[in-house]
Amino acid sequence: MKQTTRLKKIAAFFAGIMVFNIGLIFVSQALASTPVIRDEKGDIPSESISELIEIKLNGRKQWICIRGEDRTNPILLFLAGGPGGTQMAAVRHELEELEKHFVVIGWDQPGSGKSYYAEPIKDITAETYIEDGKALTQYLIDRFEQEKIYLVGESWGSALGVFLIERYPDLYHAFIGTGQMIDFAETERLDYKKAMEIAIENNDTKMIEKLEKNGMPPYYGKNVTLKSAVYLNYLGNHMNMNPGIKNSGYNTFRDIGSSEYGILDKINFIRGIINTYNNVYQQLYTIDLRRDYKNLDVPVYFFLGRHDINAPTSLVEEYMEVLNAPKKEIVWFENSGHNPWINETNKFVDELVKRFSDTTN
Repeated sequence: MKQTTRLKKIAAFFAGIMVFNIGLIFVSQALASTPVIRDEKGDIPSESISELIEIKLNGRKQWICIRGEDRTNPILLFLAGGPGGTQMAAVRHELEELEKHFVVIGWDQPGSGKSYYAEPIKDITAETYIEDGKALTQYLIDRFEQEKIYLVGESWGSALGVFLIERYPDLYHAFIGTGQMIDFAETERLDYKKAMEIAIENNDTKMIEKLEKNGMPPYYGKNVTLKSAVYLNYLGNHMNMNPGIKNSGYNTFRDIGSSEYGILDKINFIRGIINTYNNVYQQLYTIDLRRDYKNLDVPVYFFLGRHDINAPTSLVEEYMEVLNAPKKEIVWFENSGHNPWINETNKFVDELVKRFSDTTN
């Protein structure tokens, strides 16, 4: 009898903890928000906008962050890296200056962050992102009563941006790609070779063994993320130690702790990088912009870090030779790696505003 009573008390205790945790998660999700925008005097500009909202894109529930000092300014949609990455908070922290010139839109794509459950991970394809990117663009055009919007894409988002402007050129003023992806399979092979080269130079036998064990990419199956992370993290650490790069890049702890994310979002921040990347990335190996996207009817600018060894800039230079576009230009960031928008933020903003201001079509 005493044993039964004790077991009931233990069960009730753990049930109480579970209910408390569920309630805590629910409250944290409900309270997630993006801070209001304030001017130099600390006042909220009368025409400013700062929203964190859920919308439906092709029937899929997804989250966007809308920020700008003047809601009548041009719209700029930032396409995050990944697939599966969320940079909603990172864009707010790093590119706050853009909010003076544009209404800046951060989008958690399906399978990432706040939109992790938009679509079953196994069903997400590149076409999912293209369809939803187009639907989001149309939503923004309709809501803010503008004819077109501006587009910026980072890493995976740089390829998605090219997909969108190629298929729907009438919806976009211009495009900037940074950390530009060109040929996914070739990029992985070059990254692997570069990591091996650095490991040999450093006599890093443990890394050499790991790389040799996994073999030359591209990888397929259930361990794509883990295998790719071996050389990608190694290259990332190498760039972080490069004195030619102004700073180390992402402030992950700051970003994941930002107010835009509730507890569940913080968990999915990581899950997206692992699970969504694993499912989608191996679908991209057949894509080569040099072969498949030679003709674009939108001005295109590539903002490249001189020290980027994640997305080989030589492939971008090759793409420029075959690319036909109304305007095309490479802008070099001499003190940047894969993320010029983080490494040289001020220059990134200045160069972006200049080129988007010069866009005439």
